[in-house]
Formats: sequence, C-alpha cells, structure tokens
Amino acid sequence: MLGAETRTAVARLAAAVLSVKPLAEGIAAPVRVVPVARSAGASSGDLAPGQRRALRALLTRVARRAGVPGLVLSGEDEFHDLQVFERVVSERLALADVLDSVGVVPVDRLAEVDKVVADVLADTFEAYAPRQTVIASDGTPLNVYAAGEGEETVVLVPACGMPATLAENWIRFFARGRRVLTWESRGLFGIAGDDDEYPTDIRAQAADLFAVMDHHGVEDAHVIGLCGGAAIALVAATERPSRMRSLSLWHGAYGFGEDYPKTPHQQGLIELMSAAARSRTAAQAVHAAFCQAILTSTPADVAHLVLYPYASAELLYRYCRLNLEITGADVEPYLAKVEPRTLVVTSHDDDIAHPEGSKRVADGLPHGQLRVEPHGDHISLFTADDSLLRVAEDFMRGEPPHA
Repeated sequence: MLGAETRTAVARLAAAVLSVKPLAEGIAAPVRVVPVARSAGASSGDLAPGQRRALRALLTRVARRAGVPGLVLSGEDEFHDLQVFERVVSERLALADVLDSVGVVPVDRLAEVDKVVADVLADTFEAYAPRQTVIASDGTPLNVYAAGEGEETVVLVPACGMPATLAENWIRFFARGRRVLTWESRGLFGIAGDDDEYPTDIRAQAADLFAVMDHHGVEDAHVIGLCGGAAIALVAATERPSRMRSLSLWHGAYGFGEDYPKTPHQQGLIELMSAAARSRTAAQAVHAAFCQAILTSTPADVAHLVLYPYASAELLYRYCRLNLEITGADVEPYLAKVEPRTLVVTSHDDDIAHPEGSKRVADGLPHGQLRVEPHGDHISLFTADDSLLRVAEDFMRGEPPHA
C-alpha cells in the first residue's frame, strides 16, 4: 500500500499535470519534460536508470489518467535544451521534488496511483464547473463553464485568450449561493476550425455573452468583465442593457479613438500583436520575440495558464486577431449608452493596462463608480483573495464597498 507521503506527492503531481493541460495541448506533442526542483534546477543526468524508468512510468500513468497524454519524460535532454514552454511545464511539474518524496513506485503499486488521481480529478475545476460546447449566434463553437446554483446569476467575461481555470478563484467565490457562467475566447482551445471562417470583431465577441446566457436560460445577470473582457462587457451592455443587473469592469484594457496613455507593456504588446495579426507567416516570424516579451513579465505561479495563447505561432495569430479587435476598438461612443450601474476598478500602479483608461471610462458612464486600489494589475487580479472579491459582491448588492 502506498504510504501517506507518497500519496500526497502523487496527488500533487496529478494536480500539477492537470494545471498544465491547456499549455500542453497548445504545444505540438510530444512535450518533453525533465526532472527539476522548484527551488533549484536538477540535471536529468542525476537519475539512476532505475529511477528514470520508475519516474517515467509514474508520469505516464498520471498523465494518461488526467487526460494529458502528450507529456514525455526525456532521457537525453537537459533543462536548457528544452523549448521555452517545455521549461515552463517542467518547472510546474517539479519532478525532482516528486522523486525525492515518492522514491520508486513499484509496478504493482501503480494501480493505487489511479485511485489517487481519481480523487484529484473529482475536485478539479472542470469537475466543479463542467464544460459544455455552446454555439454562438454566428455558428462559432464556444467552451462554456457553469458552477453553483441560486436565484441570481453572475457571468464572468474572460480575459482574451486565457483558460477559464485562471478565474477559478472568482468562480468558486461567487458560486457560493449563485449560478456562475463563463466561457473561453472563440477560435482557441482546440474547439474551432479555420480561424478565418468566423468574425473576431468586438461586437461578435460581445454577442458570445448572450449566447452563453441564452443557452443556460438566464434572463439577466450581474456581469463582471476582467482585463480585455471589460471592454467586451462594456460593448455588450449597450446592446441589451436590460439583461444586466449590474456591470463591473476590472483592470480593463480599453481603446480610444485618439491617442491615449499606454503603459510600456501595452505599447509593446500592441505593436507585436499588430505584426502577428497580419498573417500566419507574420505570426511565425515574431513568435520568438513575443514569447520573450511575455515571459519576462509573467510570474511563475501563473505562467502555465497565462502563456497559453503564445504556445504556438498558430495560437498567437488567432489570439492577436481577437485581442487587437478589443484593444483597437474605440469605446468612447459606447460610454453614454451604458445604462446599468457600473463599477470600474483599477489601481495606482497597474503597469499592464494604464489606469487612465479606466478613469476615462468611469467619467464617461452615466452611472459609473470608479474605485482605485493601491496596488494590482491583470496578473494579481486572478489570484485575488476574498477581500477584493467582496468589493464586487458588495457592488452587486448595492451596498457601500469596503474601504
């Protein structure tokens, strides 16, 4: 029987394997993995042949049960030989730490590993918020997730190109007594065919919000837009305002008709996106530069999720076409038409989306309320603790927000 420490380590490995699933699917299989420790690198040459065989068998068993079969323990490569995203996966799995805790799992104990993985799968994001395929009004398929039950519904409008699980904190918080819906950006996550066959403009993306609501029979909802999703939610609010009980926009990346303040990150990202969106050939040409730019600004604890739309030149091309329609849309003409009461949140030190954009949006809304946090940006938004999420909840209830 597997010992308690071994079971804990196997469960940790299963959770890590599941967490890299979107990124692994975005990389052309096989995805090479080498044993590294989270605290310090460990050479794959440090393993004895028996250890390597046992670790390969364990990884293969866990990955197959978790639905991520493309992960392969490399027998020849060192960490520096891997591609950028393979390094991210290797660091996330931290197989050297697993080996330190587990040691060698005998072949006749691998069946017990299945039970540990099954227990982990029962508590995953997709078990909590099952995925469905919903067809948008223009025929585009969408990955849609639903969790919780209640009289009220909250719809999270996602950051462009990000896996739904990135917003798991938000979903689990609001699903306490409410129904929560969200989806993943059209044309990504292995669900669409040729990227040129369906619209990418911001109004088409805004219509996806109502397709998700209609599929679940939701007449009206509290709508929360995160990052680029804030601009999508704002546009949707002008289309069917009666379907929104409230609207809150968090660290939005907004475009305006005239020149407006941008952070260096915004400026550089828009320039690279403009180049990559021209064609698949252009995306291939700038892919390496894009990866380098985004890696330098991405914390390790969310890299395996945030880096998904950069995993290949094809994903980059699709993502940039979508995101440019968001950041390039002039939101100014929409502002006066937004009827729902709206909370606009930014921070003094957001170095990803310039806070002046949020301030300008709040000033132009008929029922806008601006909240400026001392600190925060797109990345910290997704790891927000309950104190920040209660700001959104208080606004939904019409209560004065916490200081």
